Amino acid sequence: MKTLLATLAILLVTSPALAQTGLPAAAKLPLLIAHRGASGYLPEHTLAAYELAITQGADYIEPDLVMSKDGVLLARHEPLLARVELEADGRIKRGADGRPLLHRTDTSSNVWELEKYADRLTVKQVDGRPMGGWFAEDFTAAEIRADIRAQERLRDQRLTNKAHDNKYPIPTLQEVIALAKTHGVGLYPETKHPSYFKAFTDAAGLPRLEDRLLEALHAAYGNTREAPVFIQSFEVSNLQYLRGKTALRLVQLLSPAGRPYDLSLAGRIGDQRSYQDLALPAGLDFIKRYADGIGAHTNLMIPLAGGQLGTPTRLIAEAHARGLLVHGWTFRAENSFLPVEFRREGQVLGDMAGQLKAFLALGMDGFFTDQPDLGRAALKP
Repeated sequence: MKTLLATLAILLVTSPALAQTGLPAAAKLPLLIAHRGASGYLPEHTLAAYELAITQGADYIEPDLVMSKDGVLLARHEPLLARVELEADGRIKRGADGRPLLHRTDTSSNVWELEKYADRLTVKQVDGRPMGGWFAEDFTAAEIRADIRAQERLRDQRLTNKAHDNKYPIPTLQEVIALAKTHGVGLYPETKHPSYFKAFTDAAGLPRLEDRLLEALHAAYGNTREAPVFIQSFEVSNLQYLRGKTALRLVQLLSPAGRPYDLSLAGRIGDQRSYQDLALPAGLDFIKRYADGIGAHTNLMIPLAGGQLGTPTRLIAEAHARGLLVHGWTFRAENSFLPVEFRREGQVLGDMAGQLKAFLALGMDGFFTDQPDLGRAALKP
């Protein structure tokens, strides 16, 4: 343990994250980023969840951003306010009572319970695959704010969070910015499905999501790298677009599987690179042209072997060699999310701190967590 702590202390001193400026005054590296707020305790992407995260010691809060029919940016995990299951042929799957079957892990509001909006249930193509449900861009911001309320998204797992269902309105980006500035913490927004929303804004004659985001961020923080802001995305093209318009720091998200959706679209035909390709040295050379860091899935840093942490990769070292920050995602304390060796039999929560310290010892510059209090405790010597 002494060796681990000594290594960690050295890494914290030598990490390129120390070159960052504009961090909240109370922030200590590595950065603790509240994943959708304190989403382990309250329904995600609510002002209550963000405020609890701040109380628990978060340095940054993370709003995923989608857009309303009239172009207002809202904090939601997906364009879908509620999702339903689909048949193999793309039709909405229904139960014996004729009602649509709810998707159990991708419904984050009560819109499915509101009969007045029953006719807005639809099926759309999102990143090349059909999804059914109620979509944020089919509602005005006023409608969403009036009577649509947040629900626990992981409804069959985080059962205690369900006690808070239907209490909290869907927050706007402006409200999240105001909360962050009031409490002196940073903001870490993600542009969700940017190609999908660009198609929406083009068709509706609205400014694109990225422009609306920069308008709000520049007004609140200025157009400077020193601002306590990171903008993240799983796609490439919109980050490149943002790089031409802002000095705010940008982060390329990397998943352990799949590829950026925009690389498959017209104009990038022939670019077959996957996220794993982008995590290689040549991919990192490409990313550093437009981004300041990467948001790496844990499996890209320490892959699992037989359900346990295996041999670390060189991703963090290679990213640091190119001046890129590395923020890891997502650290969750529930046993079902943890590698086998960190699970605690008979308890709801396992040893997330043990898992987290293994990644911090590699030099990770920050991390996303659903339980900011446990993340903060893990950072204590």
